[in-house]
Amino acid sequence: MIDIPASHQDLLQSPVAEFATIGPGGRPQLSEVWFLYESDSLALSLNTTRQKTKNLMARPQCCLFILDLAVPQRYLDVRGDADVAPDDGSFAERVGKKCGADLRACDHPCDERVVVRIVAQRVNAVDMRG
Repeated sequence: MIDIPASHQDLLQSPVAEFATIGPGGRPQLSEVWFLYESDSLALSLNTTRQKTKNLMARPQCCLFILDLAVPQRYLDVRGDADVAPDDGSFAERVGKKCGADLRACDHPCDERVVVRIVAQRVNAVDMRG
């Protein structure tokens, strides 16, 4: 369960977020991702051939950063570890429905999808407006 303050819960409906993983050389890798907040959990649908998925398999530490696109001084930063599990396609479909896209359209025939749930260790809800 992720404890998101009421002041920042609206950001959970954002269409995109930045997702940080640790690459093979120990440096951060950032990617813009679609995500879904459901059942008190933040999760992504990723393709197993992508570098960010490979990074998570080696090192589960990650961060999801959701910027308020209307008020960029406001953001939500969720840091934790990734729990990676196979996706039968139903989760990718739910994420796609939120974002208005078919996530599997980017996959090759032999690609697999996984659900990446963020097990939060720290949540930073920031508003620098004053």
